[in-house]
Amino acid sequence: MSKNLIRIKPVIRYSVAFKMGVVRELEREGLTFAEARRKYGILGRGTVQYWVVKYGNGTRGKVIRVQKLEEIDELKQLKSRMRLLEKALADANVDLVLERAYLQLACERAGIADVEGFKKKPLASGPPRDRTEGRGFWGQRGGGVPEGGDDAGQLLCPAPGAAAAAGG
Repeated sequence: MSKNLIRIKPVIRYSVAFKMGVVRELEREGLTFAEARRKYGILGRGTVQYWVVKYGNGTRGKVIRVQKLEEIDELKQLKSRMRLLEKALADANVDLVLERAYLQLACERAGIADVEGFKKKPLASGPPRDRTEGRGFWGQRGGGVPEGGDDAGQLLCPAPGAAAAAGG
């Protein structure tokens, strides 16, 4: 009968002072990570790199990014565009929430209990018709600007007979 022996790796704990000394020497003398591991008998492959990140002064293991001026400008433009799109999305979400709240309130005031059913209900019975047929601008028959030109004062005034129809 052969016994299967499980080999357990020894756990080695290094003091903070030792770690900082290795990192200091590595940065000062320009040793590679592998050389430092071999010199001090450190078994873990990523151990020294981790120490350099944690205890180092930033001269080793730091990523330096070199970019052309066009790349920097493009990055700024893309970030700016992303911020604008995020704002637009937030505004659209706020508008949607307000619209739903307004619909709910309007349905409550009108005495409509089934809001979802109300949204699905068609406005008029019968086949849909072309609403633009025979109509001009502002829903008037026969054409664009109302008679009398495009004077702003006249355009903003109510149509004749509208006050009587409104009960005023």
